[in-house]
Amino acid sequence: MIVDCHTHIDCHGHSEQSAGMETVDVRIVLAEASESSRQVNEQLSEFIGRHKGKMVGFAFTDPRRDDVDVKKLKVVVDKLGLCGFVVYCSGSGFHPCHSRAMQFYHSAQETGLPVFFHNSRSPATEAVLDYSQPYLLDEVARTFPDLKIVIGSMGMPFSDQTLAMAAKHKNVFADLTISPNSVWQVYNLVVAAYERGVMDKLLFGSGFPSGNASECMETLLGFNKLLADTNLPKVPRGSIRNIIERDTLKLLGIRENTNPQVQ
Repeated sequence: MIVDCHTHIDCHGHSEQSAGMETVDVRIVLAEASESSRQVNEQLSEFIGRHKGKMVGFAFTDPRRDDVDVKKLKVVVDKLGLCGFVVYCSGSGFHPCHSRAMQFYHSAQETGLPVFFHNSRSPATEAVLDYSQPYLLDEVARTFPDLKIVIGSMGMPFSDQTLAMAAKHKNVFADLTISPNSVWQVYNLVVAAYERGVMDKLLFGSGFPSGNASECMETLLGFNKLLADTNLPKVPRGSIRNIIERDTLKLLGIRENTNPQVQ
């Protein structure tokens, strides 16, 4: 099972043919931030429905504006067939522990839906970088220990905080979105995770369409070869391959949820 945990789709402009060409078994598609969560989530649901078995969708929410009652969250599964939520704290400009956000996490935990905290490697000028810091999620993870949390893009540029969170909390995972043009950065992230003992918490991601899954896998599997004639530390190839082949859906409890796309 190869799962790409971090992809985005233009539901209107993305072609049906190219949508199925990636060399992964399943893609997790994250809804984009929008003024209307209802509209963007319905569009994603429709798109996902045309690619059953290859994609699962995470709905967008801004808990300051949206109804975060348990019943409303269940609509995401029962009506839209989506399997989790994505929030953009930095881009949307709210603290991860905003009172409304904490209500949302409570409902997500009750419904068994994972939450993906999206961090952009290149945040917009108006984004609040402070709200991207992974350590701010410590209160969330302590308050809701059964909530499955994914920290997007290793929490860059605060990757050390991400590793600390993954080591501390059993249900906190890190999205290792690979950048083939930044092999040295990938190497340092993986070595740091290996030395910290949290390799089992890393989830493979491509960042599609900005990244291609095949190239990302080649980058991840190939950087040890680049170091063959050096004395730099290496990570066992099996540990690296485990990142790619990790059953992310099972880890996030998605198979236990009502999910028409993945059985």
